[in-house]
Amino acid sequence: MIIVENRCVEQIPVLHIVNRELLYDKLPFVMFVHGFTSAKEHNLHYAYLLAEKGFRVVLPEAAYHGERHAEGLKTEEIALNFWNIVLQTIDELDILRQYFDSANLIDANRIGLVGTSMGGMVTLGSLTRYQWIKAAVSLMGMPQYEKYALWQLEMLKQQGIKLPIQQEEINAMLEKLKPVDLSKHPESLDNRPLLFWHGKQDHIVPFSYTYDFYEKVKPLYKKTPEKLHFIIDDKSGHKVSREGLLKTVDWFDTFLV
Repeated sequence: MIIVENRCVEQIPVLHIVNRELLYDKLPFVMFVHGFTSAKEHNLHYAYLLAEKGFRVVLPEAAYHGERHAEGLKTEEIALNFWNIVLQTIDELDILRQYFDSANLIDANRIGLVGTSMGGMVTLGSLTRYQWIKAAVSLMGMPQYEKYALWQLEMLKQQGIKLPIQQEEINAMLEKLKPVDLSKHPESLDNRPLLFWHGKQDHIVPFSYTYDFYEKVKPLYKKTPEKLHFIIDDKSGHKVSREGLLKTVDWFDTFLV
């Protein structure tokens, strides 16, 4: 039986999903990060299938989302904190890892990270910082933080939206993003298994940004091409297909064994 447990780890709400028979065993571990305006429980179908394969799965709640949503705060106001949320989530992933590791519930040599959209960006940024990530999946995410941030600003400008922040603040944020911008540190991949899924019709996170990065890092996997894969969905927009779901589970079942 697969169980779903609601926990709070150092003020971070999480859902903990695992086979009841393996509840206290040391298991391979996968963390799944949700997208912008989503919430942890929206990805339970991924967690269920992974738990069936014998993984311990944790779905964290990002700041300003779900249980952590600030009352009265509008989506537009949360959007202004998009990159702060990304950076904070990257920090919090290690807190969660340490918590489950200290409880002797996870195999430190078999840890995976996956996320959708904003969560995919968190996943890719985390690869620049954490060597404990042994395999990763980005679903509609992209690694070019600085490039995407500038694209977001341009989109707002075209919509006639005036930002309530100064250029100095924008420049400061862009500087904070550089250390975790995987496109600037591709060597951080260090031959670790990485799967991309992206729809060609995605107008939220441009497909081209992600695919261009994939093409750029392919030579780094010349000796182990099976560890880098990009699934293109020609018809999908900003929504992961069932194929993406199943391939995610297969990826971890292959590379976290």
